[in-house]
Amino acid sequence: MKITFFSTKPYDKLFFNKYNKDFGFELEYYETHLGPHIVNAIDQTDAVCVFVNDKVNAEVIKVLATKSVKTIALRCAGFNNVDLEAAKANGINVCRVPAYSPEAVAEHAVAMILTLNRKTHKAYNRVREQNFSLNGLLGFNLFEKTVGVIGTGNIGHAFCKIMLGFGCKVLAFDLIANKELESLGVSYLPITEILPQADIISLHCPLTEQTHHLIDTETISMLKKGMMLINTSRGGLIDTNAIIKALKSQQIAYLGIDVYEQEEKLFFRDLSSNIIEDDTIQRLMSFPNVLVTAHQAFFTEEALSKIATVTLQNVDELLNNKILTNKAALLA
Repeated sequence: MKITFFSTKPYDKLFFNKYNKDFGFELEYYETHLGPHIVNAIDQTDAVCVFVNDKVNAEVIKVLATKSVKTIALRCAGFNNVDLEAAKANGINVCRVPAYSPEAVAEHAVAMILTLNRKTHKAYNRVREQNFSLNGLLGFNLFEKTVGVIGTGNIGHAFCKIMLGFGCKVLAFDLIANKELESLGVSYLPITEILPQADIISLHCPLTEQTHHLIDTETISMLKKGMMLINTSRGGLIDTNAIIKALKSQQIAYLGIDVYEQEEKLFFRDLSSNIIEDDTIQRLMSFPNVLVTAHQAFFTEEALSKIATVTLQNVDELLNNKILTNKAALLA
């Protein structure tokens, strides 16, 4: 059986080739993302494996069905880039990796908080230039600060526990309160009550119609002035233009994003010799209090190992009509 991969990087090949020894699939790799421009090149494959910026819309799925593709395997947790209704209508299974390493993303969110706060990235560059001054590097204690966590699934759960370890007051919003987190001291409140209280807000929810531009002009007006906003989930959760205005007015004093609304044109590629035409990301990066990483939060050895093994297991079980080990993996 054959799996065709899209948006492939060297590390994808390394980990999937390593763990495929236990499954014996034929693996085919494309560096380009999946979309209408390439879908017709697929030939005699049982499954396609896609990532966060592949475009698996109804048009693409219709072509996949004509080529007898039986499974679309997401090697990530998010699935907003796949038309699940079209997949179901065409009899194609869709699976994902719902919890590859929640700690990897949660720890990266904390790393962004510490970097923005204590300005370690600026201190590193200063010292390399023999500048040992502390001017401009003033931070604040995380201890006893109020942290708002929007979404307490696997990643949000891990993030809450870390922030509790710092001695923070943790407020959370989710549709269902997590009893374990409540027993540890996390307080669940409506989002409108969290926004005005939180010194730091970290987003850990999926991108849906309901959460699209969750942070926009209206919700920004509710934020505590001078707060820090962290987004390691999906770029579409925040209205970037509204965020820029909030940075200019200093309503938001620190912004850390590992995701960006238009990231498919930028992230996961080396553009160091190119002229970036995206004026919005250029404006964001011009702020001294903004930290941008390129969808790096998941990028640990443990997470990549889990992504490879779970993805291959999902495809093996679906193609061979076995009982799916990870029930949460099946989407359509």
